[in-house]
Amino acid sequence: MLTLCGFAASNYYNKVKFALLEKGVPFEEELAWVGKTDAECSPLGKVPYLKTAQGPLCESAVIMEYIEQAYPQNPLLPADPFAAAKVRELVTFLELHLELVARNLYPEAFFGGKVSDSAKEKTGAQLEKNIAALAKLAQFSPYIAGETLSLADCAAVVHLPLISGATKIIYGRDFLADLPVRDYMKRMGERATLQQINADRKANTELMLSRMKPKA
Repeated sequence: MLTLCGFAASNYYNKVKFALLEKGVPFEEELAWVGKTDAECSPLGKVPYLKTAQGPLCESAVIMEYIEQAYPQNPLLPADPFAAAKVRELVTFLELHLELVARNLYPEAFFGGKVSDSAKEKTGAQLEKNIAALAKLAQFSPYIAGETLSLADCAAVVHLPLISGATKIIYGRDFLADLPVRDYMKRMGERATLQQINADRKANTELMLSRMKPKA
């Protein structure tokens, strides 16, 4: 039995969880907050990490590839090498060029911190450029990579709402508004798997925020 370790407020944890649910792979969950992780499983103290019968794995991209190869049912990568590469291309764009950039805004957008005006300006310009590039790759017909659900959707459904939310809070407008993200997320939200993800995320986020409040 696989054990997915981390916490459900994490978008990267939910990326892996969504893949496991969609593929129908049995797994257990083990709560592990940042700072409370197993150093033998995650040397950098990051989440998620996965415990397998052969040993642990860390880094969500590696975990996703392992799951896809070890559990080929309900594939999330096309069999065609080029089509599979296009899916990976989208995942890279979503994570390296959008989510990682937008993450600079999260301290102020979601956690009561402060981001400097210069950082906001730089991040906003980079996001606009990168989102325009993503628009040339994403299809949303009906899935982000085309006609079939893929690893790219596992990334998109957990990252895009954060990017939309952060830009609306920081800049007063949704930088993804020109893409059909709203309709896409509505379609994806009809899936029981994503409904479960979102319910667990909401409950865990409330727990996480309560842990962050200073004790009286």
